[in-house]
Amino acid sequence: MNLQCSSQLSELLLKFAKISEITYKNPKESESEFNDLGFIIIGFFDIGGARSYLLKEKNEDKYVLSFRGTEVTEKSNVIADMKAGKNIETPAGDKVHSGFRSEINKIWPDIEKAIVNIKKLDITGHSLGAAMATIAASRIQNKVETLVTFGSPRVGDKQFVDNLNVRHYRVQNNCDDVTKVPPRLMGFRHHGTHVYMNFYGEFRSFSPWQRVKDMIRSRILGWENGEHFLGIKDHLMTNYIDQLSKSKD
Repeated sequence: MNLQCSSQLSELLLKFAKISEITYKNPKESESEFNDLGFIIIGFFDIGGARSYLLKEKNEDKYVLSFRGTEVTEKSNVIADMKAGKNIETPAGDKVHSGFRSEINKIWPDIEKAIVNIKKLDITGHSLGAAMATIAASRIQNKVETLVTFGSPRVGDKQFVDNLNVRHYRVQNNCDDVTKVPPRLMGFRHHGTHVYMNFYGEFRSFSPWQRVKDMIRSRILGWENGEHFLGIKDHLMTNYIDQLSKSKD
C-alpha cells in the first residue's frame, strides 16, 4: 500500500477520526453530530467511566463500535492508564494491559448483547479508547471489518498481537507520546498497519530510525514555533483531525 498517495485511505481515516472525537460527548450532544456524519446511535454503553457507542449508517446495513479515550475527570480512566501489569485475556494465554482490560470489561457484557445479530462491523477509538477497541476486536474477530485506532498505546504481548488477525490501521500523529507506552521492555507490542503522519500531515512509510529523525526535526520546529509540549499536543484528537484534513487535501 502506498500510504503517501492513498486518498481513499485518507477519507476512511478522517471519517473514523471524527467518530472518535464525537464519542467523547454525551448522547444529547453527540446525536446531531453523528447524524451529520450519516450515522444514528443504536447503542450507548456507559458504566464506571468506560464509554462506547454503537452506530448504524443511515440507509445502510453497516455498523461502527466506537470507544471513548481517557477522560481526565474520570478517576477510573486515569487509573486504567497507569495499571500497566498484564492479565491473561484468552484461553491461549494471550496477555493484555490489565488497566485497559478492566475498563472494557465494565461494558463488554452489554456490548455483546447489542451486537449478537450484527454480522460485520467496524471498530474505532482514540487513546484509551484505541486500546479498548483493539481488545474488543480480538474478542470478535469474525465480526470485524476494519479496526481503526488513533494515538493507541501498546495493548498486549507478542502472542496477543500474533493472534489478532483483523485489518487494523493504527494511526500515529507525529510525536504523539502515548504511542510509546507501555514500553517494549515490559513486553508490550503494537498491532496493525502503522500509519505515520509527519509534522506536515503527510503519510510516510518510514523505518524506525527515519521516524526518530522525523520526530526530532518536528520537536525542533515545534520549539521554534513556541510549542514546547508537542508530544501532548499531537495526541489530541482535534489535532489528528487537523492533520488528516491536510492529507485529504
